[in-house]
Amino acid sequence: CASLWARLPPGRQPGPRAAICSALRAHTGPFLGTLGRVPAVACASSSASGGSKAPNTSLFVPLTVKPQGRSADGDVGAELTRPLDKNEVKKILDKFYKRKEIQKLSADYGLDARLFHQAFISFRNYIMQSHSLDVDIHIILNDICFSAGKYPEARVLQRKIIFHSGPTNSGKTYHAIQKYLSAKSGVYCGPLKLLAHEIFEKSNAAGVPCDLVTGEERVTVEPDGKQAAHVACTVEMCSVTTPYEVAVIDEIQMIKDPARGWAWTRALLGLCAEEIHLCGESAAIDLVTELMYTTGEDVEVRTYKRLTPIFVLDHALESLDNLRPGDCIVCFSKNDIYSVSRQIEIRGLESAVIYGSLPPGTKLAQARKFNDPGDPCKILVATDAVGMGLNLSIRRIIFYSLMKPSINEKGEKEIEPITTSQALQIAGRAGRFSSKFKEGEVTTMNREDLSLLKEILNRPVDPIKAAGLHPTAEQIEMFAYHLPDTTLSNLIDIFVDFSQVDGQYFVCNMDDFKFSAELIQHIPLSLRVRYVFCTAPINKKQPFVCSSLLQFARQYSRNEPLTFSWLRRYIKWPLLPPKNIKDLMDLEAVHDVLDLYLWLSYRFIDMFPDASLVRDLQKQLDGIIQDGVHNITKLIKISEAHKLLNLQNSSVESQSRLSGTVKSRTRRNHGTKALGSKAAEPLGSGAGEKSLASRLVQQGLLTADMLKQLEKEWMTQQTEHGKGRTESGTSLTGTRRKKKEPDSD
Repeated sequence: CASLWARLPPGRQPGPRAAICSALRAHTGPFLGTLGRVPAVACASSSASGGSKAPNTSLFVPLTVKPQGRSADGDVGAELTRPLDKNEVKKILDKFYKRKEIQKLSADYGLDARLFHQAFISFRNYIMQSHSLDVDIHIILNDICFSAGKYPEARVLQRKIIFHSGPTNSGKTYHAIQKYLSAKSGVYCGPLKLLAHEIFEKSNAAGVPCDLVTGEERVTVEPDGKQAAHVACTVEMCSVTTPYEVAVIDEIQMIKDPARGWAWTRALLGLCAEEIHLCGESAAIDLVTELMYTTGEDVEVRTYKRLTPIFVLDHALESLDNLRPGDCIVCFSKNDIYSVSRQIEIRGLESAVIYGSLPPGTKLAQARKFNDPGDPCKILVATDAVGMGLNLSIRRIIFYSLMKPSINEKGEKEIEPITTSQALQIAGRAGRFSSKFKEGEVTTMNREDLSLLKEILNRPVDPIKAAGLHPTAEQIEMFAYHLPDTTLSNLIDIFVDFSQVDGQYFVCNMDDFKFSAELIQHIPLSLRVRYVFCTAPINKKQPFVCSSLLQFARQYSRNEPLTFSWLRRYIKWPLLPPKNIKDLMDLEAVHDVLDLYLWLSYRFIDMFPDASLVRDLQKQLDGIIQDGVHNITKLIKISEAHKLLNLQNSSVESQSRLSGTVKSRTRRNHGTKALGSKAAEPLGSGAGEKSLASRLVQQGLLTADMLKQLEKEWMTQQTEHGKGRTESGTSLTGTRRKKKEPDSD
């Protein structure tokens, strides 16, 4: 893997000297090996006889390495990279030869000055006179010449790095954006489309022409289509070759994200800007400083304090009857969202709803509804999607639960208490400086959770230890060249297994990439095209989205353009407004499919030619979804009536018991200490005796319908396996029915 040398980030590169030494050894290995042994024997003989005379190296003559002619396969190295500039290569080799440490290294290998000179001349002639070089050597020399992977444009500059550190609502991003707006040119890199849109609109409103670039959208504001000097983009889409005066990288702590961290690493190391302004948690300061040390750049840290006070209350909400205007209830599952919304509606109150899979336009519409002083909607029910990207006028954050499902670095699903970083990010949305509430409050739904919340918020945030990396298409192509019959999914596994990263880096989780690779493996596509399809962001939990990726790839492989008329037929447009929650979720999936089309349209414009028409269609769909979410409690009510959704067992009271039980157990297992709150109540016998099915339903991992379907399938399976098993299955089922608790559905 030495050929990947120059594509590796600082901290993993052996340097050009070691790379060329590796190449030299590859072509003169046997010769060097002999030289390394024979003089040693000669010296030993001299020493044994009492002499100390150095060996006579004139006895050794280096073998000439013949230049390579034209290969029948063509110049593969040039095809994978580009043709070498032989004049530039000669300059690099000559500099290599003159370095004193290289001459010392040659002596360590048994080469005196004469032999080293002869070996070097032979090697240089081989490089200069060969029509086509071995692939590995070609790529090594190309990477050294062009400094590939080392972000040559950024390395030419002595960039000024300013780290704006502070909690939520401290003004850190505001100060960075002011520098961005006052610069002659600039780029804003954000974690969300919503944030990129916000800076795009704010910049243009301030009279600073600004373009917008996200994975699915490109907007230019200049009438002639010329690029503006400023651009707001999602972090994955930033250019590392365009020069800017100022760059802003928001939420820099996401450099540790198991799936997306690579994008922040790339932006930090590669942005070609005179000033780089980083905004984020102090936990990232040490890592950023270490990474910048490898590039020879200093980091200036500016620390900010929160602009408005925030208080953790000494009492939990306990009942939705205690809600007040400006309250935001934060849930970590859609089932809880539906349940709480329904309970609020029963109490004669109106609520706005925001969760991650909603389209950006719908989220903004719900945020405007909640923020509008003249709107009767004064309560917000949301997931942690409110943690960033939306300006909300919240007085009090109420954690409905402290348990959050997550995916770890190994791709495994875990349900654990939220981290200090997550708790601070969400809690910090209360009482923002720009809202009408000048003080923020934070509490929990359940009394048993309050002490744990206080403890979580009082813990120091763990320093970030490593930055994410992601294999590039070029690296995967190199592996594919050596392993031509290996599937893309297996290539990724091999790459990850053989990757050696130091403590400052980790390889991002590739499960989503591999999922897509396996999904489209049987479709004939070139490796580069297959790689692009696999990097398309999809929700693999949505079957329609996954089947659409498959269908799009199949159409592409047949060289059949995916036209607007074809897409309309495929999604069965026009679509009707949702009549229940299932219809709403189906519409969200269709919106994701249109996002996928738009994402691919910017990579394969000839095969996905109707991006503007599809965007107009998507806006219409967004409006339909907005109407559905506006009437979400009606949809929930209809879904319950038709047994499409059963929320009776997700009531606030039953959730309180389960949540308190889980968190109490968590606290005892970890030996945590409650701070400033009434001690947690002991486990109740009723809560402890809940069946597995009941617990899964309560946690939102099973619905009542799914439970009934599982029971039917179980009974059918037993019937099909003979009378004996049928009797056993009936007995088991009967026993379960007798023991089943009243609320286990």
